[in-house]
Amino acid sequence: MPTIGPYTLHAIETGRFGLDGGAMFGIVPKPLWERRIPPDDRNRIPLHMRCLLLKGAERCILIDTGIGDKHDAKFADLFAVDHDTATLHDSLRAAGVGPGDVTDVILTHLHFDHAGGATQRGGDRFVPTFPNARYHIQRDHWDWAAAPNGKERNSFRPMDFEPLQAAGQIHLVEGDGELLPGIEVLTVHGHTHAQQLVKISGAEGTLVYVADLLPTSAHLRPPWIMAYDVRPLVTLDEKQRFLEAAHAEGWHLFFEHDPEVAVASVQQTERGIAIADPRPLDELF
Repeated sequence: MPTIGPYTLHAIETGRFGLDGGAMFGIVPKPLWERRIPPDDRNRIPLHMRCLLLKGAERCILIDTGIGDKHDAKFADLFAVDHDTATLHDSLRAAGVGPGDVTDVILTHLHFDHAGGATQRGGDRFVPTFPNARYHIQRDHWDWAAAPNGKERNSFRPMDFEPLQAAGQIHLVEGDGELLPGIEVLTVHGHTHAQQLVKISGAEGTLVYVADLLPTSAHLRPPWIMAYDVRPLVTLDEKQRFLEAAHAEGWHLFFEHDPEVAVASVQQTERGIAIADPRPLDELF
């Protein structure tokens, strides 16, 4: 497994799901986007829920948690939820980690496909999945999710995050900056308000968990923006500035939802910045 600073990195596959391809690519015509990610017979494209585990410095840090297992059959059918290949707990177990070992969970945002695994059923109620962890979320995003707008209302499920507050395990983060040693958060506001990307840096290099700023490697192209985004023109500007920085600084990108690409670098081309050297996490450096 690769290391950055004091941390050993593990890709944690938590399963797959599907979202409407048209919604995932916004104004991009279907004949273009389906070349990159073909849809199923219900126009849904396959997406991974790929989390990142950092072990070291007396910490066990999980970035995002996947969709979880609290959903009913109707929800699973609508979103093509597939846990046959992987689950959050099985992947953590394969990395030598149990729920009680996790010290920190960094939630990029509280949409159900990112925060669903943060809680689980405990008898007739919902409880934190990781009983000893601090769950880090941007304060502004927490407030945003507590009073959701009509467009995002169905993406926020209170059962995914309210039990964390009841258990006293929430740490509300105030903007950009270092969160933990060698780990920085960067806020972006186009997809949802105050989403936080996670930047892990050390002498070996820098890896950025790009979450839904760049849900797949196809989304590097400027107009390829999700219809789900609440501020698409802000996303356009944030993507351009982020990719310029990634290219200038030599950052590597970790894709949460791409069905094929876990990690890639970026390069400048005649058509703009594009991915280079797509590869699994264990070939990071």
